[in-house]
Parts: sequence; C-alpha cells; structure tokens
Amino acid sequence: MNKTLLDVRHLRTWFPVKSGILRKTVGYVHAVEDISFTLEEEEVFALVGESGCGKTTAGASILRLIEPSGGEVFFGGLNITNLKAEEMRRQRRDMQLIFQNPYSSLNPRMNVRALLSEPLRVHFSLSEGEINEKVADILSLVGLTRDQLDRYPHQFSGGQKQRISIARALVSRPRFVIADEPVSALDVSIQAQILNLLIRLREEMKLSLIFISHDLNVVRHISDRIAVMYLGLIMEQGDTERIYQNPLHPYTQALLSAVPSLDPLEKKRRVVLQGDVPNPANPPPGCPFAPRCTQATELCREKRPKIRSLENNHDAACHHI
Repeated sequence: MNKTLLDVRHLRTWFPVKSGILRKTVGYVHAVEDISFTLEEEEVFALVGESGCGKTTAGASILRLIEPSGGEVFFGGLNITNLKAEEMRRQRRDMQLIFQNPYSSLNPRMNVRALLSEPLRVHFSLSEGEINEKVADILSLVGLTRDQLDRYPHQFSGGQKQRISIARALVSRPRFVIADEPVSALDVSIQAQILNLLIRLREEMKLSLIFISHDLNVVRHISDRIAVMYLGLIMEQGDTERIYQNPLHPYTQALLSAVPSLDPLEKKRRVVLQGDVPNPANPPPGCPFAPRCTQATELCREKRPKIRSLENNHDAACHHI
C-alpha cells in the first residue's frame, strides 16, 4: 500500500475586497472555503468543477504560490504551510506546476535550452555538461529532440509547447506535480497525446499528480480518485469509477448528466441546473449548492453539511444522503 505524500487539512484561501479612498477591506472573496484531502504516492487525484469553483486557487495555495488564509498542508510529513521563503524554495524542487496555457507560461525571449536549464541552476549545483545532459534527457522523455533545444517558443505548435512546459516541470525530477488544466488550451487530437504522455511519465518517473480540470471525460481517463468542488468546497470525493457509476451528490449527478456519451444507444436523463453560482464574496449560509438544488430543504438553506464517509471511502457533503 502506498504512503500518503500530501495531506491537505482544512485549506482556506480568501481574497480581501477593498473599497474607498483608503482602500479599506470591506469583505472577502471565499475562493477556497474549507477543503481536506490526501494524495498517495504515485496516485493521480483530480479536482473537478465548473469554472470559478476554486480548484486552480486550491492548487496554487497548496504550492504557496498564493498564500492560504488558513489550514495546513503536509508534504512528505513536513508541514510546509509556515515555512520561510528559503526553506520553501528548497521544497519546490520536489513540487512543481504545469500551467494551463503554454502560450503564456513560456518566456518568448528564452529558447528551450534556457527554459529547461533554469530550474536546474536554481535547485542544483551542476556543471554545464551535467545540465545539458539532463535537459536533453527530459526533452527526449517528452517526445522532442536535441536539435530543437535552440528554438524559441513561437517556433513550436501548441502541443509541442505543452510538452516543453511538462519537461520544464519535470526536469528537477519532482515527487509531486500539479497539472492545472494542462490540455484545455489544445485541440482534441492533441489532448489525447498529452494525456497519454502524462500517464506514461507518471509510471516511468513514479509521479504523484493533482490533475485540475473541468472536463469530466478527461478526468476519467487519467485519475484514480476525484474530488468535486463547488464554490470553494468539496461536495463529493472518492474512487473515480465509483463516482462515475454511482454519483451521490446532486451537483455531481448534474455534472455527469451533461457529459456526452460515446455510446449512441445510451440514454441519459439530463439534470439541468437553474440559476447561477452564488457570489463567493457573499456565499449562502447553508449548503452552497442549495439555491440551485431541486432536492434542497429548509435544513439545506440554514446549515452547511459536513463532508462524511458514506461507503467504501466514498464521501459526500449532503444532508439527504
């Protein structure tokens, strides 16, 4: 049985809302409200949900690219939440991020050699020969060649740019990577190539991944476990196939009902959500999904349900399950 690599406990990230000439704080945007989960070694854990649900903020907060407002994050048993800048910099060698948009995440003034060499210069004391060897090795691993090392980002296609982004994240040989919508900016035909690349690299490099996406078909293809987020909270989490076969929370049921089926004979009952997502600067007092839920009662509108284990490590936050 694999060990727990990452343990996120009651993570919370609020952004202040300022107003007036003196820029006083008049409220907070509750981007991530209170989430807890674990990531095992060599596991792929997916954070899914609609745009604006807080999944990208959660990923950035775990890596402390955004400082969380509360909670704790343990990486390899070490509490990294309050580490000083220099201590946190040393940890980043083992914790990396693949950004969503390869068009904007790669510096257009740096060629591939410079882009991939930079993490090695920051985190290791290596000779030029050792750096060049590691850069060439990682480039080969993601399906590119040595003769492309001196090219610049604008000379590559979208899929090749994302391969370079993946190589940059993996060149320091991290234990843990957050992939933030890594295929959403790519054509469908290229998406499959990048997903298969990530699956292969996970096995070859023994990586642990948090995969952030709004695309439930993509998530099913790559993940071992799923957490479904809504308005900064986890509504449901569990093994991927268990959630797809038996979604418990009304929000998860609505999301999955909208996923196109590959079987033309399969008939689905579409659950159409009414209304809009509540304002994260003024979230409702009870369940955040209550204003859009057809099963909501007065209890749902008054009291926020706690996420609890229901069956076989399948958790959900709903009063009526």
